[in-house]
Amino acid sequence: MAPIEVTDLTKDYGSVVGIDSLTFSVEEGEVFGFLGPNGAGKTTTIRTILGFQSPTSGTATILGRDVEDEGEFLRAKADVGYLPATPVFDETATGTEILDLHADIKGGSRREELLERFDPPVDRPVREYSTGNVQKLAIVQAFMHDPDLVVMDEPTSGLDPLMQQRFNDYIHEEQRRGVTVFFSSHVLSEVRRLCNRVAILRDGHLIATEPVESLLHRSGKVVHLRIDGTVDETAFDIEGVHDLDVRSTVGAQTGNPPQEESDHDLKLRADESDGTGTVTDVSFTFTGDVNDLVDAVAPYELREFDVEEAPLDEVFMQFYGGEASA
Repeated sequence: MAPIEVTDLTKDYGSVVGIDSLTFSVEEGEVFGFLGPNGAGKTTTIRTILGFQSPTSGTATILGRDVEDEGEFLRAKADVGYLPATPVFDETATGTEILDLHADIKGGSRREELLERFDPPVDRPVREYSTGNVQKLAIVQAFMHDPDLVVMDEPTSGLDPLMQQRFNDYIHEEQRRGVTVFFSSHVLSEVRRLCNRVAILRDGHLIATEPVESLLHRSGKVVHLRIDGTVDETAFDIEGVHDLDVRSTVGAQTGNPPQEESDHDLKLRADESDGTGTVTDVSFTFTGDVNDLVDAVAPYELREFDVEEAPLDEVFMQFYGGEASA
């Protein structure tokens, strides 16, 4: 059985529906990203599948245990780590005292290893901690009992870039050990580096569950060309070209100040030789056949030809309901 199984899960608060009929599963050893804008229902989902609140309808199991069966689910919790979006600890206690308490409840076989890696100032009371140090302490408590499944809500919030990279490396190591990771995040570059699959949530509804690579492939590539001479826009009138942008500058080879030309001027200059010093920059998103793209650029003298994946934020904006370039 999958570590997380969710079927038609709904949480209705009366005045608002937090999540509506969610169905998905997370496979063993998978890093699964749960994405969506603020208010989409990510935290509601996490709180429901961890048994902090009861669903209005539907079911959820964690490590094969029904989250609504308190006695049964209690046994599963011993193998689950949890990192909330905003960790809260007793501010009068030291980090050591907090970890001692967690160790008494669930164990701490990997505590020292994690302290060495993330280095929260455990000898000081939590009231003296920065946001980043609170987060580091929370990471230690989430993983120190060597859980089979870890559920995290915005896990790198407050961490500096170096510590974020250290955390990402650690997640990769845990995945290789067979640990299953479920986390929500707004840091799309982090999602790209860590996740095998993602679920995208909007207004409480699940609108996509796909491998990250599939989303990027479907959203196409961003193509940038720099071409000697002038280029008519119709040269790239091929299937799969979106948001075509053609800009030409004059004087790039003659020493004259560059001047941007209008589309009309471009057409008038289409038959002029490259010796005029005109250079044309072309960019677009491409979702078509790469062979068609090669044929389209073949007649031109290329200075640059760059092909990149579509930025992940633009890919997900398509699902979030915003404007996207592809």
